[in-house]
Amino acid sequence: MSDSATNGGAGAGTERSASGPGDGTRAVRAGLPEPVKHEPTLPGPVFAAHFHLPGDPTGPYTYGRDENPTWTHLERAIGELEAPGRSDVETLVFASGMAAISSVLFSQLRAGDTAVLPDDGYQALPLVRAQLEAYGIEVRTAPTGQDAQLDVLDGAKLLWIETPSNPGLDVCDVRRLVGAAHARGALVAVDNTLATPLGQRPLELGADFSVASGTKQLTGHGDVLLGYVAGHNAGAMAAVRRWRKIVGAIPGPMEAWLAHRSIATLQLRVDRQDATALRVAEALRTRPEITGLRYPGLPDDPSHKIASQQMQRYGCVVSFTLPSRARADRFLEALRLVEGATSFGGVRSTAERRGRWGGDAVPEGFIRLSVGAEDPDDLVADLLRALDETAD
Repeated sequence: MSDSATNGGAGAGTERSASGPGDGTRAVRAGLPEPVKHEPTLPGPVFAAHFHLPGDPTGPYTYGRDENPTWTHLERAIGELEAPGRSDVETLVFASGMAAISSVLFSQLRAGDTAVLPDDGYQALPLVRAQLEAYGIEVRTAPTGQDAQLDVLDGAKLLWIETPSNPGLDVCDVRRLVGAAHARGALVAVDNTLATPLGQRPLELGADFSVASGTKQLTGHGDVLLGYVAGHNAGAMAAVRRWRKIVGAIPGPMEAWLAHRSIATLQLRVDRQDATALRVAEALRTRPEITGLRYPGLPDDPSHKIASQQMQRYGCVVSFTLPSRARADRFLEALRLVEGATSFGGVRSTAERRGRWGGDAVPEGFIRLSVGAEDPDDLVADLLRALDETAD
């Protein structure tokens, strides 16, 4: 049995679909140009603010804020992962995940419109809400779990879903929410950051947009800030593209090239990290001092059933709560293989007490742990040793 089959959801053992090759093959070849003799397999980054443009301004590359060949390769790569086998999906890359999020919300909504956001999502969403409301857009919120956003959906122009949610790891039924939203005439955007396209494909579940921070597990090395939007509605994506042009929220060519380079190892990293995350969760569930342990891959996790129906892999993030802020801080300081840092998805494990930021509705002892690519036995031993050494 493959690693993915033991670690992922209902579709994990069926990486190879009728639309083409398996996830590993797709990842290592995604977005590559046709081979040219004596040219590199993946062309280097194109550093250009402008391009030769005699005569009428036609053709794909005119000015560096609009298009860049390095973006083109990366956008094709992400599109091939988000929507394998589909030719109607467009992907646009951005300078960060928040630039991508903002591009969808602010390009699709106008004064008088209503948006539905999760109230347990990414920490910056309250800042987005305040700005939307300043522009005369009504914002309603509800938790991710138990599809609670359905209760506030009537009259909305756009539904924003984050599943699994960050940092609480709740999961909602994307198909159900998409069906309800579309029946009411609303667009649906899914933040796919935590799942990655190898864990979940929102466009295949019916969503209009799949949005993510490529800073996290997609690129996986903690050295690139990047975001992207993928969508199949040509008019809606044209508005997103126009927003990117207006605000100039574009990635640098070096960042785009590094991201594309990193995607080649995505399946290897995801399978290792996600399998280890399950091992970690299973080990932590035996500890009496830990409460609120969440990982969608655990059979008794509240989100496991629906996650298994729509996810191929469960992600690399585990969350749990220690009895106090002091205990959490001692635990984090005692770790040797886990770095104290924010963000998640990197090849080196990181963890943080999320309450230190003040923006998440979590207990003071709440820990978000991002599992890296270390040896699983070493990582589990380090976590258990740190818990033992910091016991009250």
